[in-house]
Amino acid sequence: MSHKIGIRRETKPGERRTPLTPIAVKQLKEEHNILTILQPFDKRAFSDEEYKEAGALINEDLSDCSVVFGIKEMDLDIFLPDKAFMCFHHVIKGQESNMPMLKHIMKTGSTMLDYEKITDDKNRRLIFFGRHAGYAGMIDTLHGFGLRLKEMEGLDSPFLKIKQSCDYFDLKEAKEEIAKVAEIIKKDGLPYNLFPLVFGFLGYGNVSQGAQMILDLLPVKEIAPDELAELCACPDVDECKTTIYKVVFKEEDMVKPKDASAKFVLQDYYDHPEKYEGCFAEEYLEHITVIVNGAYWSDKYPKSITKEDIKELYCGDKEPRLRFIGDISCDVEGGVEATVRISYIERPFFCYDPEEDTATDGVKGSGPAILAIDHLPTEIPRDASEYFSNTLLPFVPNIAKANYNGTLDEAGLAEEIKKSVILWKGKFTPNYEYIGDYLED
Repeated sequence: MSHKIGIRRETKPGERRTPLTPIAVKQLKEEHNILTILQPFDKRAFSDEEYKEAGALINEDLSDCSVVFGIKEMDLDIFLPDKAFMCFHHVIKGQESNMPMLKHIMKTGSTMLDYEKITDDKNRRLIFFGRHAGYAGMIDTLHGFGLRLKEMEGLDSPFLKIKQSCDYFDLKEAKEEIAKVAEIIKKDGLPYNLFPLVFGFLGYGNVSQGAQMILDLLPVKEIAPDELAELCACPDVDECKTTIYKVVFKEEDMVKPKDASAKFVLQDYYDHPEKYEGCFAEEYLEHITVIVNGAYWSDKYPKSITKEDIKELYCGDKEPRLRFIGDISCDVEGGVEATVRISYIERPFFCYDPEEDTATDGVKGSGPAILAIDHLPTEIPRDASEYFSNTLLPFVPNIAKANYNGTLDEAGLAEEIKKSVILWKGKFTPNYEYIGDYLED
């Protein structure tokens, strides 16, 4: 074979996804003369045997591959000069925990490509797991919400029948089981203590759409944000028995101009976020039972829910309506500031104490329970890998056959891929020089 690519073994705990499925590997070999070499891994969503049958090789050593693909951040010993490495490196926001890795890659003179920055001419992402994060995150949120109600209020709600997403064989099985829960709700109703049961979605992109698709398997009625206060003040008890209310919040619902005389303009908000401040918590938070956060956030934007917002909500004599936060976007102390750390597949929930500003594993505590797993799609690894592989595959021949020995302009990379190159031979490309500001001496 004239071209060889590698797939590394994932080392993040619980990570089972793969960037290319056996079907894709077979197609690359037969149609493009590209051989795939994989490090052995018995936790991968597809077995080593399935890859061998597709014509791949299983070998610990990937040094003969011009490009190595992965999903999550790679171990330091895999990076080599004049080789390219592609995964979700998680450095474009200057993530502090990954700056040592970035320094090491720069020293080795390796080339770094990032799936997150493969975009079209309108800067829209082309390779992502967004909807699958939403699918898994919503399943886990329903599961955790049921546990929360049981542990804190002694409620045997229908949600107790929903398992964590990793405990289903695949997404199809999970959806079938949730559909059964829908029938139980229609027949037996929801606990009176929850009336009205409101799920509030922050954001409306791929993550949110995936989460909404799962919730919509249940008996759901969507209402507008401006209907929420009236619903909670004067609920229709008969309707509340068998209805979950869904509210989707967009930018104009979550922020307002600091200048009271100004109007909200979406493009102006994107261009000048410093002119805006958060208003979501003040307007809506007290009316919502479960928050599902699927909104993109970076530190130039206002926070949707601050720690102080949570503290104010829980400080009164009256028990707040909010029980659970499914933070699928999972920006630590980001848009939902109470997400003070990530959670883990084996320990998926923590309870945030707003008085102490601490997190304790589990769903029991004086503040909201929070889901904050930062690699949710791996809980449905075969489904997620198949989708991701299908979107990545058309770009792989170009990536595999590029020239990584000369300059970036001489490499022959497609424009979409060229935009994803963060480091070329250990040096920042122009679009990413700003990351250097996050590197400490």
